[in-house]
Amino acid sequence: MNDKLISKKKPTYPINPFLSDYLEAYSRLIEIPIFYDDLLRFSGSVAVMNKHDQDSLWVRVFYSDSDRKEIDAQLKQVYASLHSDGSAMTIPYLNVDHIDYCTFGNSKPFRVKIRNILNDNAVYFYVKKADASRVYGLELEHMLSPNNLNFLVHRNTLIEEHIAGIPGDEFIKELLPKCTKIERNQIAKAFVKFNERCMIRLLGDMRSYNYVIIPIHDFDKVIYNIRAIDFDQQCYEGRLNVYRPQFFKENFPMVSLVKDHLTSESLNQYKIEERATIARRILGNETRLTHLLKCMLNDHISSPEKIKNLSAEVYQLTKQSSFLKSRSMGELMRASFHFVKRNYESHEMLRVNR
Repeated sequence: MNDKLISKKKPTYPINPFLSDYLEAYSRLIEIPIFYDDLLRFSGSVAVMNKHDQDSLWVRVFYSDSDRKEIDAQLKQVYASLHSDGSAMTIPYLNVDHIDYCTFGNSKPFRVKIRNILNDNAVYFYVKKADASRVYGLELEHMLSPNNLNFLVHRNTLIEEHIAGIPGDEFIKELLPKCTKIERNQIAKAFVKFNERCMIRLLGDMRSYNYVIIPIHDFDKVIYNIRAIDFDQQCYEGRLNVYRPQFFKENFPMVSLVKDHLTSESLNQYKIEERATIARRILGNETRLTHLLKCMLNDHISSPEKIKNLSAEVYQLTKQSSFLKSRSMGELMRASFHFVKRNYESHEMLRVNR
């Protein structure tokens, strides 16, 4: 896939009043004692190397003694709000081991490692600029994927929990060649479902380093799940293939896996299964999802040119006029969900009437 399909720099879209009200209604909006910009006051940094002694594109940042004491206390409070009830009861048992800053990508997040000094258990979370695209992506992931997500927003700052797993690029390079045939079949199935899920909900740029693979041991086998970890490209780009992980060159080993291990019948079966699962999640979250879509309908999260082009491409795929008539990313998203839900309900009706 040509990298020109991806905009080199996506703008940050502010949280509008409609989205802010939504976040407050669902306990995502909360006052926190520190902002993203506060963490930018670091006085020095060193490169963080990966396990192969290569530059990880993260740097470990350092603060003056006076700043560090205040920042540590504030980050412990953020942890308590994100993972508990916000009370100060656990704070004396927490330590901020380190703060890393990513120099790569749009969001330039800070990664904070919090350790419990009583048992050495550690948890990561991220401090990012609050971007409406990312918030929509997180909420849609929470409602329409197999995974719940925990995050908080305060003004221009987003606090996001860490999603554990093996980075996709690392898995493809180091672990995929060692997988058995049965495991490869299972990974191929997971990728087909992941690809379908991203396309339906318009989650873009799922190159291998933007998702993780999670092995789960189940009786005598290992099940592999694929989970997105970057939601910056939610409903922004104007090309449909951006929302289909199969078209990124970084994912070609996964695409080859699908071609080698799945028949066309299995491929269609897994697509239908994923669409049905998403339809059930849409129906199960209808009130909340409708509220979120109303926010998107009143928001500006892409350009008119991108929306027009994407509408035409989705129409060519589905032949549904509702896509062609869409004038915003919110309308496109609503049309996509209606399309999936309507197909599911019609098939359910046929099954019941047999």
